[in-house]
Amino acid sequence: MYRGKSITQLREELDSEKVTPEDLFSKANQLAHYFQDDYNSFVTIIDKCKYRKSDSKLNGIPYALKDNFSTTGILTTASSNILKDYVPVYDATVYKKLKDAGAILVGKTVLDELAMGGTGTTGHTGVVKNPWDKECMIGGSSAGSAASVALGIVPFSIGSDTGDSVRKPASHGGLVGFKPTYGRISRYGLFAFASSLDHVAMFARNVKDVAIVTDILKGKDPNDMVTLNDDDKCYADLLDKDIKGKKLFYIKEMCGKDAYKDIDDKDLSEVISTFHEMLDKLRKKGFIIEEVSVDKTLLEAIYPTYMVISCAEATSNNSNLTGIQFGPRGEGNSIEEIMFDARTKGFSELIKRRFILGSYILQKENQEKLFLNAGRIRHIIVDKMNELFKEYDGMIAPCSGGPAQKFESTSEKLSDRYLILENHLAIGNFGGFPSITVPYAMIDDMPVGLNITGRVREDDLVLNIAYKIEEETGLKDIYSKVGDIDV
Repeated sequence: MYRGKSITQLREELDSEKVTPEDLFSKANQLAHYFQDDYNSFVTIIDKCKYRKSDSKLNGIPYALKDNFSTTGILTTASSNILKDYVPVYDATVYKKLKDAGAILVGKTVLDELAMGGTGTTGHTGVVKNPWDKECMIGGSSAGSAASVALGIVPFSIGSDTGDSVRKPASHGGLVGFKPTYGRISRYGLFAFASSLDHVAMFARNVKDVAIVTDILKGKDPNDMVTLNDDDKCYADLLDKDIKGKKLFYIKEMCGKDAYKDIDDKDLSEVISTFHEMLDKLRKKGFIIEEVSVDKTLLEAIYPTYMVISCAEATSNNSNLTGIQFGPRGEGNSIEEIMFDARTKGFSELIKRRFILGSYILQKENQEKLFLNAGRIRHIIVDKMNELFKEYDGMIAPCSGGPAQKFESTSEKLSDRYLILENHLAIGNFGGFPSITVPYAMIDDMPVGLNITGRVREDDLVLNIAYKIEEETGLKDIYSKVGDIDV
């Protein structure tokens, strides 16, 4: 059986010649079509196996790619009407490296429009549903990439993470989601959302698989000036190092036992209680885990700081979407009228609001009090984290206040009361820190994840810590076994 197998398992079958790359592609393609109507993972499903043999660990392995990575000759829409017919003429570095490694593209996945959003509901081709419960969100923006792995269609997929866009859907989908250090993987050919926050990231069903993928993708790229030199480490070979004495911290105001004692919420209470039960298990495993206190005002500033910076950068980065160079041509008697018409028809209401907000923030009279102040607050938050990282090897926290929400939920999870726990993952983007989500519990038959964030350039240590946590959770290689197909 193909469905739900890991990269390592498929590698063994390929090397023993039990299956061929063409066999694996055919099975993945069959699954992609089978689940498409119910879950909407893909914008484009590739029906022809394009395979370039190599000697890498990904040779012959099927995968899915978020539809905001440029792919020569393949529709690349960023899930927006304004790009619904755009076919690039160049390859993103990530896509090129995966082709060179022999990985086989199964399809381009749905995202929240232009990667702006966290629900998986704003893509121009429709809503992405959670494989664990079709009435629930998978989260976003890398919604289709998450769903394709959670359904067992592919063993890994590529997404982008600007605030939590891989790590939060990983939590909701029972997956491992890894965002390496800023610059570890080239962003050339990734459609920019907020350039100072954007990271290439990935989903898989275990920590070793994300390490294998990162090993293939990392390294210097002359087309991306912020990429780091390859550290010449094989992360997949460093996972089983002894972690005894490694120190982690959690923030009292974010996930302390009494942080939400005045809030009557069953899911939130269970998240906090199961989190602390997991901490006790990890202490027995050899970790040192301590509670620290951080000014709550600073923590509450994470979300508004993220919104100011991301909306401003998004407005600048997407100024080329005029309806002239790309997408359906607008109607009008002047350039301004053509642009206005194209953008009015081409963008959803959410995107238009974000662009208006970004334009307001970037107005000369507002830059000092909004954009520059947000940058200062970001700096303070990053400085605080770096201060803690002098003593600790990483921060540990639940990814959110509960499992995936229902589409019609009346929950107040986005209210001020939950603001810190639901949005703290943006810290990893503020500082470019390596950050990984692993599933740690099931609540009401839905997966929830915890997150480890570590020091910049110490991706190998973050993966090592996550690997040891995965051993303790018992939730390695899970996926939703919905459907009556078995291939």
